[in-house]
Amino acid sequence: MVETADTVEIPNIPPYKAREYDQVLESPRVWPIVKLNANREEFMKTVAEETLKVVKEQARSRKGLMEELESVVYMERSRVKNNRWKADPDDEEEYWGKMKGKLLEVSKQEGQAKQDAAEALLKDIIERYVGEIMGSFNYRAYRFIRRSATFFFARLLNSARIKKFGALFRGVLTLQDKINLVGETEHIRQLAKKGTVVLVPTHFSNLDSVLVGWAIMAVGLPPFIYGAGLNLFTINLLSYFMKNLGAYKVDRRKKNLVYLETLKMYSNQAIQSGCHSLFFPGGTRSRSGQIENRLKLGLLSTAITAQRQAFNEAKPGEEPKKIFVVPVVINYHFTLEAPSLIKEHLRRSGQERYYIENDEYSSSYKLGTFMLRFIRKGSDISVSFGKGMDLLGNFVDEEGNSFDRTGREIDLRDYFTSGGSLTIDRQREGEYTRMLSERIVEEYYKINRVFASHVVAFVAFRMLWRQHRDLDLFEVLRTSNDEVVFPYSDFRTEVDRIRNEIFLRHEAQELDLAPHMTWELDQLIDHGLDNVGMYHTARPLLKNKQGNITTKDLNTLYYYHNRLMGYGFEKLFGF
Repeated sequence: MVETADTVEIPNIPPYKAREYDQVLESPRVWPIVKLNANREEFMKTVAEETLKVVKEQARSRKGLMEELESVVYMERSRVKNNRWKADPDDEEEYWGKMKGKLLEVSKQEGQAKQDAAEALLKDIIERYVGEIMGSFNYRAYRFIRRSATFFFARLLNSARIKKFGALFRGVLTLQDKINLVGETEHIRQLAKKGTVVLVPTHFSNLDSVLVGWAIMAVGLPPFIYGAGLNLFTINLLSYFMKNLGAYKVDRRKKNLVYLETLKMYSNQAIQSGCHSLFFPGGTRSRSGQIENRLKLGLLSTAITAQRQAFNEAKPGEEPKKIFVVPVVINYHFTLEAPSLIKEHLRRSGQERYYIENDEYSSSYKLGTFMLRFIRKGSDISVSFGKGMDLLGNFVDEEGNSFDRTGREIDLRDYFTSGGSLTIDRQREGEYTRMLSERIVEEYYKINRVFASHVVAFVAFRMLWRQHRDLDLFEVLRTSNDEVVFPYSDFRTEVDRIRNEIFLRHEAQELDLAPHMTWELDQLIDHGLDNVGMYHTARPLLKNKQGNITTKDLNTLYYYHNRLMGYGFEKLFGF
């Protein structure tokens, strides 16, 4: 039944129902990732050769090949000296030491001999990078993980629900009852039959890679390749999954041109080969807790280049391969790493920083403990799939046809031509990448599923800042926790007010809602308080003995508050 709150109608949102999906491609032999893995040596060779061409071309327009090599060797030796990780190859120091010596020898040569020797060094470095980045896929491991994870988590869920050990083998709940898969799942399944799908999720936690990997499996899509931070490979539990399920390694410390171009070419060639791909366009986890509003353009550009190349390689009368981009928003009540992430966000001052290798997921034990506690508690996660788009950000139908915002069907090939012929125009493609990134962000906010935990955190922090509106953010965050107490009746009024505004935004299709957002107000508030930061030692929001609202950690409260930034809700609080 639809109720009303003041003059705002409460939407009627049906509860989530888990469903089973058939495999889009039944035989593993036809999975693109299996084909790529079978030809991995040839693939690596192609990536290295194409990267070499690109870097040589860029070096001519930049500072020259020798200077480029000197920059690479200097940056890498500095990294090895000052910022080693457990996942680094054992011969790092030896390799880059030898490279310095070889570079010195090359600098003494002249003419074509010098150029040839410099190119040989560049080729060696690129091939090393390709070897470091290269992922692997093992179908037997995939099948084992799929079956064992399904069995284990289903049994654990039902044991926790019935709270009797004897229920361990009698339950009916599945992991989808905890991790809701919502949005355009059937649409994406159809697109996977028509072309190559590139998923671009938001990124809040180190758990994201495993979570989205499971979601891909659960909706019946063939396995995707995806980039995972090198530091995650030091966590045995995660490493086993990633090493066998197609993850390629991304080392965010390496910012030199040669490495970045190698990484981009890896993505480009994988997409060209038809491999469905996943990467986090924000580049790294959101430190602030807000949905990404500015994306990294590097890997996005590889999809656009691959689409142009697909048009170019299509034979007359042949349908060119199409590439589809699908925004995905991961919705958590809480993020285990929130305290360290917001701390880093607040201390940033624009200068270069080393990336932190270890955090709350720094060991298999910590990760495993968290996963077990999550399964046994009532907290939920949702993965929201947006509608597929082409490489210009136009929506596509299930046949892969593109339509502009007026609903007019367009031929994407026309956007890569000049004078009737396909052309390479880096500036044009750079603009397309920027346009695509803006459309992805736009869709992020529309498919974001608002949770009660997001609402209570937003309201509490805004109430605090309204009390101290003359202070800046850092001064507000220095407020003593003991001074942060809101009468429950005032807090309840503000939650009701912002929920009404959220209902209006939902009606306007500007955001999505979890079904619990329509619960009775006090029940909704309790649900939010129970779940926000539920695993943090210092809870960001809770009721005190008098039933009023207080905090034990303002920084973390600010982090969870940020999840609803970007919608303009702060205007409801007068600023």
